[in-house]
Amino acid sequence: MKAYRAAILRFADGSESGRAATLEEDGLLVVAPDGAGRWVVQAVGSYHALKDRFSALSVEHLQGRIIAPGFVDMHNHFPQIDIVGSPAEGLLPWLENYTFPEEQRFSSDEYSAQAARFFLEELLRNGVTTTLTFASCSTESVNALFCEAQRQQMRLITGLCLMDRHAPVGVLNRAAADGSRNATEQSLLDSEALLQKWHGRDRLGYAITPRFAPSCSDDQLHGAGELAARHPDVWIQSHVAENRDEITWARALFPASRSYIATYADFGLMRNRAVYAHCIHLDDDDRALMRDSGAAAAVCPTSNLFLGSGFFDYAAADRIGFQYGLASDIGGGTSFSPFHTMLAAYYVAREGQTKQGLSLSPQHIWWQHTAGAAKALGLDGRQGRPAVGNLQVGCEADFVVLNPQATPLLARRTERANSLDELLFAMIVLGDDRLVERTVISQAQ
Repeated sequence: MKAYRAAILRFADGSESGRAATLEEDGLLVVAPDGAGRWVVQAVGSYHALKDRFSALSVEHLQGRIIAPGFVDMHNHFPQIDIVGSPAEGLLPWLENYTFPEEQRFSSDEYSAQAARFFLEELLRNGVTTTLTFASCSTESVNALFCEAQRQQMRLITGLCLMDRHAPVGVLNRAAADGSRNATEQSLLDSEALLQKWHGRDRLGYAITPRFAPSCSDDQLHGAGELAARHPDVWIQSHVAENRDEITWARALFPASRSYIATYADFGLMRNRAVYAHCIHLDDDDRALMRDSGAAAAVCPTSNLFLGSGFFDYAAADRIGFQYGLASDIGGGTSFSPFHTMLAAYYVAREGQTKQGLSLSPQHIWWQHTAGAAKALGLDGRQGRPAVGNLQVGCEADFVVLNPQATPLLARRTERANSLDELLFAMIVLGDDRLVERTVISQAQ
């Protein structure tokens, strides 16, 4: 066992109070291996209440630091790290001018491997310990990302990007330069082979990954739905309702579906462990479909602001009652930092809702990027495995050590915080990668 003394941030158990955070100002976190290769939380609480029980342990004293759950990033693109900050008029021109040309480079094993290493090291440096990630349409990119995550002992979910139309030939699944190979059939065969190879191995999970409906033929979406039916424990990830031009395009391509998001349901791709990025331009029927199917939204505020896509409707999401969590959406998103993402979520909620604006509490914002995101991914312990995104007893011991004095202004502001909300909000507003002093992974203690 190992023990750490610091202020400890965690979230309440239970669906009703789950967004409520507590801070043990002088806390003790005790972690121990569970026999399955994971370190889990053995005990957590007041240092003075627990110190006698664990008196035989050597305690690492982290004075002035805060131990918090590792961040959970629900949506990002590992092949887009080199196009972050590329200027574009909107989503579709950005894909055409930057994304598709860049992703063609990921058919190279060497290029994919070095990009995967940089990508995961940046996530960890910023305090992200669990991520749901898009690879490219090449198997090389998927294998490289899984290999690097396994080396880093990080919890990662990814999959082969399914895309058999409306992109340059070189970026389509297994399409030869002359277009003679059957990209649709091969993409599904490759997906199942990668799933069998990687899903459930160490801390890795597979996600069936249609890029978005307009990039997939009916046959490819049908095959993805069949694959999902055969493997109900894997994830599904895609995009929906991000941009009004994209919605118009999707409706023209799938006129028989009630709405853009209903297209995915029509192909058997709406269920638990299905995560749809953005979900901005939905109506209440769409939101009810999300709720009733068990699907979740990955909210991507920095990307939505950068590309001018719109604002996620938090009030409607809570009124209808579907699951959601936060995501960086690198590289449409503009930062790996969870603090930048959380601050953008605050802006979105204030500016994009009613005339009066909706102000998210700091605890709610932080929950969206930790325990809430884990819940939306189905990683909150419901399957009998240890939960992630929290530091309650039995949770996997993924955590970050935060230094609230990392910068002069942050130190000055946090020293004057009179409540937990003030402390959390100061870190959300003023924090960045400098705030994360250390990232600790459950299987690498």
